[in-house]
Amino acid sequence: MEMTSGNQSVAIIIVLYLLFMLTIGFYYYKKTENLSDYILGGRRLNKWVTALSSQASDMSGWLLLGLPGYAYLSGMEAGWIALGLGVGTYLNWKFVAKRLRRYTKEAGDALTLPVYFENRFRDKSKLLRTISALFILIFFLFYTSSGFVAGGKLFSTVFGVEYFTALTIGVLVIISYTFLGGFMAVCWTDFFQGLLMVLAITIVPFAAMNGLGGISSTVDIVRTIDPSLLTPFTGSDGNLISLISVVSLLAWGFGYFGQPHILVRFMAINNPEEIKQSRAIAITWVTISLAFAVIVGLVGRAYVPEFLAGASSETVFMVMVNSLFHPIIAGIMLAAILAAIMSTADSQLLVAASAFTEDIYRLVFKSNATQRELVWMGRITVIGISLLAYYFALDPASSVLDLVAYAWAGFGAAFGPAIIFSLFSRKVTRNAVLGGMISGGVMVILWKQLSGGIFDLYEIVPGFILSSIVILLITRMDREPAAEIQEEFDRVQQSA
Repeated sequence: MEMTSGNQSVAIIIVLYLLFMLTIGFYYYKKTENLSDYILGGRRLNKWVTALSSQASDMSGWLLLGLPGYAYLSGMEAGWIALGLGVGTYLNWKFVAKRLRRYTKEAGDALTLPVYFENRFRDKSKLLRTISALFILIFFLFYTSSGFVAGGKLFSTVFGVEYFTALTIGVLVIISYTFLGGFMAVCWTDFFQGLLMVLAITIVPFAAMNGLGGISSTVDIVRTIDPSLLTPFTGSDGNLISLISVVSLLAWGFGYFGQPHILVRFMAINNPEEIKQSRAIAITWVTISLAFAVIVGLVGRAYVPEFLAGASSETVFMVMVNSLFHPIIAGIMLAAILAAIMSTADSQLLVAASAFTEDIYRLVFKSNATQRELVWMGRITVIGISLLAYYFALDPASSVLDLVAYAWAGFGAAFGPAIIFSLFSRKVTRNAVLGGMISGGVMVILWKQLSGGIFDLYEIVPGFILSSIVILLITRMDREPAAEIQEEFDRVQQSA
């Protein structure tokens, strides 16, 4: 299919953007000397990069595709997700970030979450480390696939190419700079991508409202189309939304405590005392981004003349951009979607690769592997996981939001309670955390297969609750942790 001159301009902008990302990857390729550099950047992140890279990797393509698409179809009902995520972000930064940074350094200088769990509880059986690594690999396959699906939809919509071709291009670029530069390349690309994302998501709805005659005129148009879109208490069918729906949407906030690609940013900040400043930057970014993602969907309902049904609603941001701006500006705005996609997919690939390299390969297959060998094993694992995620992403009908929701719930239930109890309870035991991790992760997998009635509740809720209950019960029945474990806990608490 021949591209128009406008699409050619958009293509040039996006190609330049991709080359910039690859340049960062090449730069950090030369600076990667050991496994710590590749998967944690040697703990050298500053407050700005920590804040923006953590939130950019958090939001992914669903910020500009999935959430606006949901708001486009359901209106202010989508605000419950935004509220839950905003509160979850704040609590994660407030109560987890500094303690996790100090504890991962104190507990054997852990480079990954599985190693942290093993060191925290002196687990000589290696079960904590291997089970948590396996959960990371399983759920990141789905999470990374969601990013690949979003990339395929972007290129397909912009250039009119087949989904398969579009998907393949996006995957190759993401693999390239993650393969080369590792953690620092991922974090610095995420920093620039975070800036671009918040710029785009604020400009687009204002430009659209200006074309519709202003804010009040836009609201009137939406009210004429469907007044239920303007209230968070009614669904698109005009009926009151159920309590199960509200709880499910708010429960997205629970997921933050267990997301490895976010938690690893806390572990990597250079100075723990900068976390308070990073938190302020991160919360500002998140509040603006989530609010405007919902606004994009609502304004899009008024601005886009033809109704976008089903999964096509997730293209509303792209449709508005192509209609509103000169091709060069449109290219920059659409690069923001690519930024959102890449900022999460690269982080997920790297965390999954580190889990396999550090927590399975070195632990099970070759304990005496050299640092150079481990770095290359990490790079090879990036390719392997990408190919599996690519396979799952081949269906163009896949919903970005659905894939993200499943992986988000899996991590939130498997790791969230385990992280919280390990950081705040001196009495919690290794067996309790292991039991909570397994029960939470398995509950999400089983609950997802059921539907109707109570089973319409978002699977993170029963998973998180069950995991917490199991941890509490086993802790009460188990023997207290060894004295040295409790003493280490007390030292970290005093410094945090």
